[in-house]
Amino acid sequence: MALIALPLVLAVAAAPASFAGGGTRRWWGRGESQRADAQAAKDAAAAAFYELDSAQRELRITLETITAADGSPAARRAAEDFGALGQRIDQASHDYITAVDSHDLDRDDLDASAAARARTDLARAKGELDRVKGELDRFAQGLGPLLEQAEHQLARLAPAVERARQALLAATGALDAVRAQGLRADDLAGRLAALGPELTKLNQGAGRHGVHETLRRADEVLRKAEAVRSEAERLPERAAEMDRRLVSLRTRAQALTTRAAGVEPVLSELRRRFSAACWQDLQPVPDQAARAVAQAEEKLKEARAARKEQRWPDATALLGTVRALLNTTDEAVSAAGDRLRRLNEVSFDPSKETERTRFAIRDAQRLAMDGRSTPDPRHARPLDDSVARLERAVAGLEGRHPDYWHFLTENEAVRQTVARVVGEIREERATGGGGR
Repeated sequence: MALIALPLVLAVAAAPASFAGGGTRRWWGRGESQRADAQAAKDAAAAAFYELDSAQRELRITLETITAADGSPAARRAAEDFGALGQRIDQASHDYITAVDSHDLDRDDLDASAAARARTDLARAKGELDRVKGELDRFAQGLGPLLEQAEHQLARLAPAVERARQALLAATGALDAVRAQGLRADDLAGRLAALGPELTKLNQGAGRHGVHETLRRADEVLRKAEAVRSEAERLPERAAEMDRRLVSLRTRAQALTTRAAGVEPVLSELRRRFSAACWQDLQPVPDQAARAVAQAEEKLKEARAARKEQRWPDATALLGTVRALLNTTDEAVSAAGDRLRRLNEVSFDPSKETERTRFAIRDAQRLAMDGRSTPDPRHARPLDDSVARLERAVAGLEGRHPDYWHFLTENEAVRQTVARVVGEIREERATGGGGR
């Protein structure tokens, strides 16, 4: 048995030598080289795949930053372009994974041709990954301006939200302070309470509502809170001013009542000394004044009640009505005394009023002729009409009961016409339009 086993042991021992030499050794070396090349291609493709994947993740974060902070068409277009680019990235990644799964480089029976095919497929996959990575890099470079603006918006976000919170806190403090003085400020309290939901949304953050919308909301809350604070701080002075106006308008109404009582004696003198045309339009003044003052006093009473109940807008509106009533009444009462004064003056010497008007006409005529041989008909005609109108007004004073009021109003109308002509002449000459 020992003699038979020996050759087998020797044969086994000699086997490595037979594989190490001859054609068999050279074929094994070429196969290992092809396997190594394929493995290198696989490693390079894997590196390209992971580099592309990392770049895509980073760019996705960049796009999320841009779209969260910027709702412009450019930002929306960038997001759409990134989506299209993502499809090409997915296809390149799919081709790479398919190439990897198609070739088992660790297989013992991998021959040279299979290794060569693996290397070719993996190199092709890497090339496509590199090409898409280049597109991704160029796309990322083009996002620079949008990213800069988005980062600027994000930099504004935290300070804007904090300013809004501080404004709300200041408004709350101002409101508490005026309430401590006995002023309810219900309207301001309601406006401040309405900002509560907006503060909740601010606290939820831009992640939920978007950067642009959060910035807009923060600015709006800031503006409204500052308005509440400002009005609350002015409220004590506003109340004091309203108290002063109530007293002042009450005093004015009382004084106007006294003055209105003096209209009747004025009318009596007008009726005694002048024709009916001079005073008929003033006949209703005493009754109108009495009704207006009574109405003003009633509105004052309502304004005092509104002030007591701290209905500030109502009180302000009522005081405005009182002032308007008193102003109208004051003008009517003053008109009666002014009418008597002017009629006294013109009845004593109408020539002063006439000369005043004639002077205005002559001055306008000289201006119309300045630098011209003949006046412009557009200016001469109304001036000639004014002369005739004045003469008719003077002639109207003849007779037993002259209408002095008509005489005065006609003189005023003539002077207004003359003033209009003078204004037109000067305007034309200032613009170079007054041709000779």
